[in-house]
Amino acid sequence: MKEFKYNDEITERLAAVYKDVLSDLGENPNREGLLKTPERVAKALQFLTKGYDQNPDEILKSAIFHEDYSEMVIVKDIEVYSQCEHHMLPFFGKAHVAYIPNGTIVGLSKIPRIVDAYARRLQVQERLTLEIRDCIQRTLNPKGVAVVLECSHMCMQMRGVEKQNSSTTSSAFTGLFLRNDSTRKEFINLIQAKLH
Repeated sequence: MKEFKYNDEITERLAAVYKDVLSDLGENPNREGLLKTPERVAKALQFLTKGYDQNPDEILKSAIFHEDYSEMVIVKDIEVYSQCEHHMLPFFGKAHVAYIPNGTIVGLSKIPRIVDAYARRLQVQERLTLEIRDCIQRTLNPKGVAVVLECSHMCMQMRGVEKQNSSTTSSAFTGLFLRNDSTRKEFINLIQAKLH
């Protein structure tokens, strides 16, 4: 994986803002432990939102192969790390993604890469689920796509209702996963199964 490049100008601007934020919160930004915090936060935010500079369609297109395989392909338990656009607090969990090829398959590593490309933006889980589904459907034109996300949201656990054990599940389907109950059930059973 190539090293992430920070934009020095953006780092400097954000660091100045976060120095003011520390002061506004009642902290002393010149305290030893906080001296480099504004710069660290500026760099962290650039990394956590690097998906804005990535094109998920192009990621998938970079590894499409013609194959006659026409059974379900599932990549499950893909780690998801994102930030809620309402509070800019983390949400994280797992994505389970399946598609049924229609003459083409994609390199398996590309599916987690597009999950990351969309997750590394300010997000809501519902839109993230749809964006992953739509990207695969648009780019591969498979017979169907299924996406399920299971995430914990810090905006619900650390603040607000403070429900530490809550999680949110969202799903989105196209094609055979929508029209065929047995196909959808097979997908759900496989993502719940411990096969290894």
